[in-house]
Amino acid sequence: MLYYLSQHLTRFWGPFRLLQSHALLLAGGAFTAAILTWVLLPRLWGRLPRDRGKAVCSDIGGMKSAGKPTGAGFWVSLVALPSVLLFVPLSVWDALVVAALYAAMLFGYLDDRAEHPWGELKKGLLDAVCALAIAFFLAKGHSTLVWLPFWKGEWVMPMWLYVPVAAFVLWFTMNATNCSDGVDGLAGTLTVIALVILAVMLYVVVGYSPVARYFLIPARPEAARWAILVMTVAGGFCGYLWYNAEPSKVLMGDAGSRFLGILVGAASLVTGNPAIVLAFAPVVIVNGGGGLAKLVLLRFAKKAGFDIGEGNVIRRIRFPLHDHCKKNLGWTNAQVLMRFTLLQIVVMPILFLLLVKIR
Repeated sequence: MLYYLSQHLTRFWGPFRLLQSHALLLAGGAFTAAILTWVLLPRLWGRLPRDRGKAVCSDIGGMKSAGKPTGAGFWVSLVALPSVLLFVPLSVWDALVVAALYAAMLFGYLDDRAEHPWGELKKGLLDAVCALAIAFFLAKGHSTLVWLPFWKGEWVMPMWLYVPVAAFVLWFTMNATNCSDGVDGLAGTLTVIALVILAVMLYVVVGYSPVARYFLIPARPEAARWAILVMTVAGGFCGYLWYNAEPSKVLMGDAGSRFLGILVGAASLVTGNPAIVLAFAPVVIVNGGGGLAKLVLLRFAKKAGFDIGEGNVIRRIRFPLHDHCKKNLGWTNAQVLMRFTLLQIVVMPILFLLLVKIR
């Protein structure tokens, strides 16, 4: 809104032209969302449902969360929304994507509030609807230009192919992030890091033609707008992480993890490379997505007649991987958070070189 208003306000006072600076809007959106969340969240979490804990994981701290306010992602995303509307110059298609992002958040919040948690099928189908809607809005109803790792050049992907591929990336990233939400600050910290680096990628690389040409990737003018959106949401969740540091006072629940996960996937797709999410959220993908992959593998093996016994290494590794580290390796929550964060920071530049530079 400020971007469009500045075009009219500049005639009254010249410095209003600064509001057309994407860098200023990016910094202003992130800072405003962070401060608002930090100030307002403690006043709002009393209205949230209480976590019921995870009795099946009580031996590794699953019941420590019982009784804490959960579903804070609902309030964090709503508190961030005015900053998004104020600082992000949204197009019509961008606004539709944002609406679908908030729909995914709302479904997660309703699950948090439900007396009996929703079943996997119901949640999976609702996630798929949101993912398909966002994929269609990102494609703007027509074919999309994409580029891939290890290959020079770009290709025009028809909409009928792009939408299901993009929807799968969104669905998988959303559920991997949701599965990673089991240690205070873990899912939030890893996804905020991913969002910040994605914002840099969108603003400095994809959104800036000279740098995009250097990396042999197609420039996208709308990427700078997305950088502002991503950083604004990251700022809001930084305000939440202040209170989610161990021992946490509030949990973001499915509302927050689904919202963050699908946003990471959407921002990755805006770069034009569906695989780039592997470079910016590697630990989240392995930690949470590994469990989904293991479940699929075991079910296919069973149908194919293969017996993967309890002693098999696949059976012995617990997922989400943070559960394995706590139960089998004896790590504390603080060790899991620090070591997983360090792994993500170290691995990201290596994967960036492999998936972006080597082409």
